[in-house]
Amino acid sequence: MGRIHVLDPHVVNQIAAGEVVERPASVARELIDNALDAGARRIDVDVADGGLTRLEVADDGYGMDAADLARVFLPHATSKIRTPDDLLHIGTLGFRGEALASVGAVARVTVTSAERGGPDGGVAP
Repeated sequence: MGRIHVLDPHVVNQIAAGEVVERPASVARELIDNALDAGARRIDVDVADGGLTRLEVADDGYGMDAADLARVFLPHATSKIRTPDDLLHIGTLGFRGEALASVGAVARVTVTSAERGGPDGGVAP
């Protein structure tokens, strides 16, 4: 029997997460980038234990509805690109749909969001 095997998807996600999430500061940067891409004018960051036990980012960006909130941690899920041509004209800080999936693979995460001026989007575990 050979020694090469295909990794379990959970292991693959953890490896991929290591490429994006190196330390709490990289998580904070990804969340701040998302807030800026969402038009935030105010961003508050609160940490405990250097971000190891808590890293909270709150902003006044346009937010997410319940449907987007349900997809926010899926790999390759993004609101920023749809076609290969979009890659030629990226005008946002984030775009690949990898950061939040990576964070979700290695951390316990809760997102609370609502669309600006709309009903409560809810909470994503």
